[in-house]
Amino acid sequence: MLHQIRVESGQEVVQVLKERFAQLGIRRGAIVSLIGAVDSCCISNMPKHNAREDILSTYEEPLELSGTGEVRDGKPHIHCVLGREGDSAITGHLHWAKVQNWAVNAYVLSMD
Repeated sequence: MLHQIRVESGQEVVQVLKERFAQLGIRRGAIVSLIGAVDSCCISNMPKHNAREDILSTYEEPLELSGTGEVRDGKPHIHCVLGREGDSAITGHLHWAKVQNWAVNAYVLSMD
């Protein structure tokens, strides 16, 4: 079953997804699409010398958000692309993202 989960102003994307997955009983699935805009976030990438480490980067600016991912044991695992001023993009593993001025929609396909 395909679910739409909306993250509203004042909410944090990853936390809302975890809560909604628990309410809907989603333990395994695919995050088919994540689309919207956020006001701050934290993403990570790996240093080239060690793929098991994370380099965390926090951004405090308006960002267009798109992404995909999976649901593992009821938790979201999201890779995203964030568009920013100057027509540039940053990408990585999403740790958290706060919505303030817009909203984010997640489309999740449950495999339970």
